[in-house]
Amino acid sequence: MNERRAIGFALAAVLLWSTVATAFKITLQYFTPIQMLLVASTVSSLTLIIIAGYQKKLPQLKATFFTKPKFFILLGLINPLGYYLLLFKSYDLLPASQAQPLNYSWAITLTLMAAVFLGHKIRKQDWVACTLGYFGVIVIATKGNLLALQFESPLGVGLALLSTLLWASYWILNAKNKSDPILGLLLGFLVALPLTVLLNIYEGQPWEGITWEGWLAVSYVGFFEMGVTFVLWLSALKLTTNTARISNLIFVSPFISLMLLSQIIGEEIHPSTLTGLALIVFGLIIQQIKFKKTVTA
Repeated sequence: MNERRAIGFALAAVLLWSTVATAFKITLQYFTPIQMLLVASTVSSLTLIIIAGYQKKLPQLKATFFTKPKFFILLGLINPLGYYLLLFKSYDLLPASQAQPLNYSWAITLTLMAAVFLGHKIRKQDWVACTLGYFGVIVIATKGNLLALQFESPLGVGLALLSTLLWASYWILNAKNKSDPILGLLLGFLVALPLTVLLNIYEGQPWEGITWEGWLAVSYVGFFEMGVTFVLWLSALKLTTNTARISNLIFVSPFISLMLLSQIIGEEIHPSTLTGLALIVFGLIIQQIKFKKTVTA
């Protein structure tokens, strides 16, 4: 029963994550990246407060923060503030069909950073995965014109790749964090909100004239991408007895996402995007394979 529930939670999370690239692009038609961050973070904070309250964890929030206040402030500066600001800006500068696969390479960045900061050993298959992954990144960023190395938006590509660095950093910092993950996520949003308000005041962009479609889209991003979906994924990992099977479901997400971008936004999916994404995903699959050691007599 638990395994079926785990797969159900994981599939729901994967399907929801598949829609966020489309939601990002729709939202950016109405909001600047900084405005989008403020509204989505507010919605996500309220969502996580409700979830933590339902799980009777809310009374632990203050005590959790004061066990390691500097740590949670740093987490909040990384995620959501830094990570989503860079991610939203990269989506603003690039077609979503490019930004989404580039961001998907964060798992390969995590492998390299875990070796440097956590002392994890990089296996041969990890090096193969990294080579394939970053070759895929170049294929996507150059639209297959590898020799020219001309990027449609060098800043957009740079921000997308930098966001993977921040996202990997967030998970490395969390590797030894024993606090409740939902409370940790909520504290990050609560830390970032006042700074996001200040950024909006500094930007000085008007809020008038935003239609209900814009408010609905940004609320969707806050509720699902930055809130409920993480809870679903964490629940799936907690319930399952086969983490690898659950984790492998995530490989479906970017391909569903490209299909939705094509059908809903009308973006042209460049053949090089599919090629590059296939290389990234193939590299990630290689990382998941457990090779048996051969024993010689």
